[in-house]
Amino acid sequence: MKNRITELRAEHAWTQADLAKRIGVSRQTINAIETGKFDPSLPVAFRLARLFSLTIEDLFTDDQ
Repeated sequence: MKNRITELRAEHAWTQADLAKRIGVSRQTINAIETGKFDPSLPVAFRLARLFSLTIEDLFTDDQ
């Protein structure tokens, strides 16, 4: 699944650790989501979308 997290995080000048702390996950989780190695659970996806004031669909896209 593709996502815009790296781009949005950069716009806010947040590190992966900053973002992780804001949504209650580890920095490694953020890295894995950004690189497409891990798809977040729905609760994590909702927290990310809310944080960036986006819908889940605007944040994540199917890479098919």
